[in-house]
Amino acid sequence: MNRQMTENEALVRAASYCSASEHCREEINEKLRRWGIAPDVAERIMDRLEAEKYIDDERFCRAYVNDKFRFSKWGKKKIAQGLYQKKIPAEAVCRYLDEIDDEHYLSVLRELLRAKRKNVRAENEYERNAKLARFAMSRGFEWEYIRLCIDLKEED
Repeated sequence: MNRQMTENEALVRAASYCSASEHCREEINEKLRRWGIAPDVAERIMDRLEAEKYIDDERFCRAYVNDKFRFSKWGKKKIAQGLYQKKIPAEAVCRYLDEIDDEHYLSVLRELLRAKRKNVRAENEYERNAKLARFAMSRGFEWEYIRLCIDLKEED
């Protein structure tokens, strides 16, 4: 018993989904596609959700940058990649990434490296620093910042 969802049912369901947490246009579009909603109907639903402020890519971008940096401790490159995959406009991404304070950014990176240094097994300091650099790069931090922080010692 798998019946097709009506446009109104899809709108209500999508609005409810958007009310629970912040979502971008691409996420909702994908959700509607999975629900089997026709592309023209999906477009009408998306327009209505945007008009009623259920979805707002600018608001989503700000929240995503803030959450991924503060809670997940991601660097700017990884955050930007995540937003690119969600088809957020590059100018919005740059604007909100630029709002991250450089000193705070460096302190987060230093803390990550300090914590990771305790668990890294290496033959020598060169190998340890290489592993730390790879770790920081996998978290999305830029090489310029990694280089500034990589020579931290336990007692720093």
